[in-house]
Amino acid sequence: MKVALLGAGHIGQTIARLLQGSGDYQVTVMDKNAGALQLLAGQGLATKTVDTEDKAQLAAALRGNDVVVNALPYHLAITAAHMALEAGCHYFDLTEDVAATKEIKRIAAGAKTAFMPQCGLAPGFIGIVAHHLAKRFDTLQDVKMRVGALPAFPTNALKYNLTWSVDGLINEYCHPCEAIHDGDTIAALPLEGLEHFSLDGTEYEAFNTSGGLGTLCETWDGKVRNLDYKTVRYPGHRDLMMFLLDDLALKNDQEKLKDIMRKSMPATMQDVVLVFVTVSGMKNGVLMQEVFARKIFAERDGEQPLSAIQITTAAGICAAVDLFREGKLPQQGFIRQEEVALPDFLANRFGKAYQQSRQVESIG
Repeated sequence: MKVALLGAGHIGQTIARLLQGSGDYQVTVMDKNAGALQLLAGQGLATKTVDTEDKAQLAAALRGNDVVVNALPYHLAITAAHMALEAGCHYFDLTEDVAATKEIKRIAAGAKTAFMPQCGLAPGFIGIVAHHLAKRFDTLQDVKMRVGALPAFPTNALKYNLTWSVDGLINEYCHPCEAIHDGDTIAALPLEGLEHFSLDGTEYEAFNTSGGLGTLCETWDGKVRNLDYKTVRYPGHRDLMMFLLDDLALKNDQEKLKDIMRKSMPATMQDVVLVFVTVSGMKNGVLMQEVFARKIFAERDGEQPLSAIQITTAAGICAAVDLFREGKLPQQGFIRQEEVALPDFLANRFGKAYQQSRQVESIG
């Protein structure tokens, strides 16, 4: 299967190595960053310099491929999806942007090819887990989804290092958050809904952020009392972000905030990803709760050290493409994350990344 991989950043590089190394995919990495492409070319990967913001250039580059895997910043998702449709390619991406997902769903209506956005960690794997647990109940009450990509050794006041796209980070902090509250779909405010919990001996906080639910609000509308998604951070992070975004009004100048964070906040490869889902409801006349909780750690010992966010994000989209190739997903139109069977995902050669890491709590 011929794959056009858009984006040669840290996540894109990991996706490229996984797919190409499997032997079942012929991958060409496309980006306008010649330096990043040169690094991949030196590792034996096919590359092509393409201005991914130029529609005509991108459409021409995609022709002849079977699949487009989009690892570009979220604001390019709609353009990439349109060009994939024009080129007759199946489309997969990592976007957490709600507006982009709605437009991709519209693009996919009636398409002869498949469109599957939100194939990362959250949205992505977290929705697959929540849907799997929710289906076990006769009547649902509450579905709570919590995810954090955190530095293993926080040293600053924010208790945070850049572990993934700063564009995606600020986007999820600044947009309304879909949720279901008392049976009604609502738009909750970002950074609100603060809660605290401990897991495996460590204290955390969680608060509303945008995009993590994917399409679950639509899927479970009218069938659940409460459903929400919150981002996990170390205690104190939320208050400082509210100071920056609200008190200093940097939510009105997001580019300035992104520039400040890139210049002052070091990135790290030493991180941990926390996945925590709780679902409660009625089973055989008894109120029950099920929990799925895991921590996935960076891999530091191999020739290509990988951060936890690289591992989990790349595993999510590679598993989605692989399951599609195997015929375990619909072959055309819009594909929701909850259409992935969790056992299939965890048994997949890429999805096993979530099995191989240290497990805090599991499900049967």
